[in-house]
Amino acid sequence: MKTPSSSTLQDETYQTLRQWLSLGRWLPGERLKIKQLAQDMAVGEMPVRTALQRLVAERALANTPNCGVTVPQLTRAQFEDILQMRMLLEGEAAERGARCLGDAERAQLKELCKTMEQAIRDEDVKHYLRVNEDFHVLLYRAAGSPLLLSLIETVWLHVGPISNQLHQDLHVWATMNDCHEDMLQALDRNDPAAVRRAIERDLFSAGQYLKSLCR
Repeated sequence: MKTPSSSTLQDETYQTLRQWLSLGRWLPGERLKIKQLAQDMAVGEMPVRTALQRLVAERALANTPNCGVTVPQLTRAQFEDILQMRMLLEGEAAERGARCLGDAERAQLKELCKTMEQAIRDEDVKHYLRVNEDFHVLLYRAAGSPLLLSLIETVWLHVGPISNQLHQDLHVWATMNDCHEDMLQALDRNDPAAVRRAIERDLFSAGQYLKSLCR
């Protein structure tokens, strides 16, 4: 039976790797080396190995013959399925969240939007993705449904790696904040349905480019 300390360490390692995957720390097809990950997190290899297998079981990672654990490379059909689920789940969370956001949360969303705009100008995709996640989580958490947020975060595991390539097309990259600004304007009008449409457009617009990168 696991001791509480070992169980906690394994859970923390899993959550860290899960977040790194969602934020696009690795690219599709990249091999994840247990020893290197253990060094990066200053933990033993066993909790890393256990966490990786949990992510494999969730199909967020893959066991590749003669290679070990790798980041999956999505087909266009797989990506399209994921995109449709994102629009369904995140659109619902956005509309619900828009009805419940307080003034402080609205102000925070505006600051995060400004930070994303600066990240775009700096061509800092990793910082953009981190702040983009904070922006969306803040909006979705306001919906008051932990289950809905959990489902969304699970779907994010599958698109984090490919999202790391958003900046490869400068035209696409320059427009990455447009829908967020539209969403904030809809919030100012107290129009939850328009907030939903803005988030759906955000996902769809980026998705059309990312789908072209799939095999």
